[in-house]
Amino acid sequence: MMVAPKLRFKADDGSAFPEWEEKTLGDIVERVTRKNRDNQTDVPLTISSLDGLVDQRDYFKKTVASKDMSGYFLLQNGEFAYNKSYSVGFDYGSIKRLDRYPCGALSTLYICFGLKPNVDIDSDYLTHYFDSQKWNSEVAAICAEGARNHGLLNVSTSDFFDINIMSPSLPEQRKIAALLSSVDAVIAAQQAEVDAWEQRKKGVMQKLFSQEVRFKADDGSEFPEWEEKTLGELGTFTKGAALSKADISDDGRPLILYGELYTTYNEVAVHIVRHTEQNVADRFLSRVGDVLIPTSGETAEEIATATCVMQEGVVLAGDLYIYRTVDELDGRIASYLLNHSVNKKISNIAQGKSVVHIQAKELSKVIMSYPASLEEQRKIADCLASMDEVIRKAKDELAKWQELKKGLLQQMFV
Repeated sequence: MMVAPKLRFKADDGSAFPEWEEKTLGDIVERVTRKNRDNQTDVPLTISSLDGLVDQRDYFKKTVASKDMSGYFLLQNGEFAYNKSYSVGFDYGSIKRLDRYPCGALSTLYICFGLKPNVDIDSDYLTHYFDSQKWNSEVAAICAEGARNHGLLNVSTSDFFDINIMSPSLPEQRKIAALLSSVDAVIAAQQAEVDAWEQRKKGVMQKLFSQEVRFKADDGSEFPEWEEKTLGELGTFTKGAALSKADISDDGRPLILYGELYTTYNEVAVHIVRHTEQNVADRFLSRVGDVLIPTSGETAEEIATATCVMQEGVVLAGDLYIYRTVDELDGRIASYLLNHSVNKKISNIAQGKSVVHIQAKELSKVIMSYPASLEEQRKIADCLASMDEVIRKAKDELAKWQELKKGLLQQMFV
């Protein structure tokens, strides 16, 4: 039985739109199975994800000359493709519409489809519908148990086209699509602002860490030349407490787990999001300026990351090293340098395949170039921290708009 949406539009004259109907996807779309028989080589090629429907032309130019694409599906502009594989943000696969190019070549692993002629369905409405939790729950219901073998979802084509779709009248569809598209436009603009600030920060760091640009002392004098020392000369390493996600609680001391160095915190952590009521020894409690480095990760590049904690008494737990610097080195500048200047040296000494590890004794041997003047260190760190704050606020604003869209989708598609 169809549940009435919580949020409804009205017609321009104030009257109510007709009740929504329930149809199957197969009622409104038809499968696309046309093949690239002529082996066209002037179309974008999507490789392992539907990002190719947006832009894979650079990859395509490098590889397509030697690739036989005659067996690929040929998608036309405005048609859809379902990637039935698990990916971050798409637990049950993603659906994308080809918008950027007149046509595109896709692997036959995709389920491709387009609107049937003369159906009362707005393509933009359908695109937004595929972003809804309602749609995801329908796809989840037809995924075979234990289907995520190598990331692929076992979704049969016939079951896919039997999925129910909530269909308002065409005028209401267009109102819904217009609202959600306007929110998408704001989200895209906000994401562009985040990206622009991150690029600015990257450029500033490149100039500062290459010493192309140098700060001066408050009296206008030059700071001394940078020095080189090993990490072992500049600090000590201690392993974090043996705690895990199971030790997270609503109250207690602030807590940082090693996995959050990848997902939650950047170079400097000021606001700590987790807590624990577990008691730990004092050596596992942070001092302002402590630098955290993961002891393990999935790749050598991933493990080459660091976070400086700017809060006293945080429980530092999991597979991480607590790097406590000497007085001549500000922990913030150490973290920035470890992430963006010394990271390649760290990834080079990581060991392992499926799980990569790094040893404190090897980290201690890594040589780092750093500003000899503590005042210059703080000027650099303050500059980058101010940019981080702008980025944080921009990301918070982005998250608010993304949450708004999520709420709208939940109320419109019940």
